[in-house]
Amino acid sequence: MAIHFAAEELQSRRGAVVRELKTGGFDGLLMFRQESMYYLTGFDSFGYCFFQCLYLGADGRFFLMTRAPDLRQARHTSVIEDIRVWVDAADQDPAVELREALAEYGCRGARLGVELAAAGLSAAAGRMLQNAMQEFCELVDTSDLVDRLRAVKDPAELAYVQRAAELADDALDEALCNSAPGAFEGDILAAMQAAVFRGGGDPPANEFIIGSGRDALLCRYASGRRKLSAIDQITLELAGVYRRYHACLMRTLLIGAASRAHESMHQTCVEAMETCRAVLTPGRPVGAVYDAHARVMDAAGYRRHRLNACGYGLGATYPPSWMDWPMFYASNDVTVAPNMVFFLHMILMNSDTECAMTLGQTVVVTESGNQPLSRQPLDLIVKR
Repeated sequence: MAIHFAAEELQSRRGAVVRELKTGGFDGLLMFRQESMYYLTGFDSFGYCFFQCLYLGADGRFFLMTRAPDLRQARHTSVIEDIRVWVDAADQDPAVELREALAEYGCRGARLGVELAAAGLSAAAGRMLQNAMQEFCELVDTSDLVDRLRAVKDPAELAYVQRAAELADDALDEALCNSAPGAFEGDILAAMQAAVFRGGGDPPANEFIIGSGRDALLCRYASGRRKLSAIDQITLELAGVYRRYHACLMRTLLIGAASRAHESMHQTCVEAMETCRAVLTPGRPVGAVYDAHARVMDAAGYRRHRLNACGYGLGATYPPSWMDWPMFYASNDVTVAPNMVFFLHMILMNSDTECAMTLGQTVVVTESGNQPLSRQPLDLIVKR
């Protein structure tokens, strides 16, 4: 099963984009985000690291501009029939070839939206695009057009998210089984990722985060593994991934014993999680969730040790990051809607005491609130 959605579902999604284009007065959309290409056509590839563009016109017609290695990739994984290949050469300008293809689609003088905020569109490629289209058509930044549609999941997507959540649970189970004094971080990491792959899952859009000792305070992966001490802490942020859909979990495990500092931090993280979940309801701005998180953390005396965001949307994402739109930060006025999927993370990192505590889970928004997708409890975990 190379195409993971029914053709009718993909057509319905493209129809929704077409309606947005017409409402905004656009003649078409140039997509450089692989997430958009996957969502609308099923096209599944990492070829976006080179110049690659999916065009969708307000008339519903679409084509892909890509390199030769992705010709068969697009044929096998997508419903795209018109696939244009630009040829690698020292003096080649793929943006010019894109312009020529757009001319065939009647886009001369058109008003086109473009995804400028895309990992697949480097500054150099963006400059090529602007130069090629300068006197050909009008380009308008519409980087969030497809994102806003992708944020609300349909039933087929929610089924993949649920499977991803099951794989995340399995991965955390493996981490718990393998964490103890003297355990090697590399074995823990290998066990977590193996659980996802054994379950038919995919590689994550960014590395699993794993760090112990003072590196338990890190929110990013860093190379170099160590063995756990008799008294230690280890922070894990992981994702189950299925059909590119992500469901995340985050925990700081304590090794050997729990200090009073860790217990206090964990209690605050639990309270913040519960408060945020109470606020995460349809019709409210996502910024209100961040405000709830900040109130709890600050009241407990952790203002200096918390982050300036407490989570983000999840979906089908590609490297370099599984973080999706929108994010929980101050004054974000994006409105919460049913069937949005979010990762809520409560993170405290005290560099003064070198104590870390994290708590994260994936939830799906319902008609009246939200539902966690994990079977894992939020209890403080101590491994002896």
